Amino acid sequence: MSDQETETQKPDLEFRIINWIGMIEQLSSTKARQHLEGSNVPMPQFILLNHFSHRPDEGKTVTKIAWAMQQPQPGITKTLAKMVAKGYLREEPNPEDGRSKILFLTDAGRQAHKEAGQRLVNGMNGVFDGWSIEEKQSLFGFLDRLKIYFDDHR
Repeated sequence: MSDQETETQKPDLEFRIINWIGMIEQLSSTKARQHLEGSNVPMPQFILLNHFSHRPDEGKTVTKIAWAMQQPQPGITKTLAKMVAKGYLREEPNPEDGRSKILFLTDAGRQAHKEAGQRLVNGMNGVFDGWSIEEKQSLFGFLDRLKIYFDDHR
């Protein structure tokens, strides 16, 4: 852009940041799905295993999981049922609501998450080549700040 163009003609920086994050998410998700292909943990299950792994001893209801994932409950229910069938999650009756169950991460789920995570790490090898530890820490700090904002403003 030339110096004569006005500030309003330039793409808004905040939009560009969010747009770039969206493009990075699309590209990295496609690559992650490729690396998980052929494993016993497809991407939707990895995402849920990742969710459970942050607080592995905490039980979760389908409703709370769907809310946290910002996904429709029927789709989450289907994926969770597959994970229960594989032994990645176990169900217990919900003492507060007899119609629902509480789901817990199992040792098999922890192991599946670990193995799938290692596939992703190996597959993404090279992404941060040439980055200093300070640059990676700085990027993580900014991304964490954005994540917290979006988490707090659902």
